[in-house]
Amino acid sequence: MRLPILGPRDTVRLLERGVEAVDQLLGAVPRLLKLLAEAEALLERTNLLIIRIESTREAADVVVSRTDAVVTRAERVVAKSDPLTTRLGRLLDSTEPSLVKLQPTLDRLADTTDPREVDAMVALVDHLPVLAEKMETDVIPVMDSLSTVAPDLHDLLAVSRELNDMLANVPGLGRIKKRIDEEQDEETDG
Repeated sequence: MRLPILGPRDTVRLLERGVEAVDQLLGAVPRLLKLLAEAEALLERTNLLIIRIESTREAADVVVSRTDAVVTRAERVVAKSDPLTTRLGRLLDSTEPSLVKLQPTLDRLADTTDPREVDAMVALVDHLPVLAEKMETDVIPVMDSLSTVAPDLHDLLAVSRELNDMLANVPGLGRIKKRIDEEQDEETDG
């Protein structure tokens, strides 16, 4: 199973989503404080009603317990958002210089990259281990041996020329040699 490779765009989108989530959490804090203030006011009115009317005591207890649950949940949200805000702040501070430098490149890459090119790059990256192994085991050893092959080829060529000259001096072989040379010329021209 191929895991997705996060690119620079994905990282920027994740960061933007994180910033939006933090903004939403921070935007909720004033509303939670307002809710707490309203809950406190409600609690005061409830206490007055309890003093005035004993028969509504059970209803007031339910309201108080709900208010406590809301306060507890609000405290949990604030407690969870503090470390997240700190982490996101550090992450943004550490990546901002690089992202600012990369912004022109990312813009150009976004404007000029075709999805087929991305698919081709993914396929190339998938084949890199095989290509690297073939280079190490097949291509590089052959290239290393080429320096030792050149003198041998030169000697072989010299011997072949001498043999050609000797065969040309054998009676009757001159015409055969001439015909072979003509056939080779035709093959190279055609």
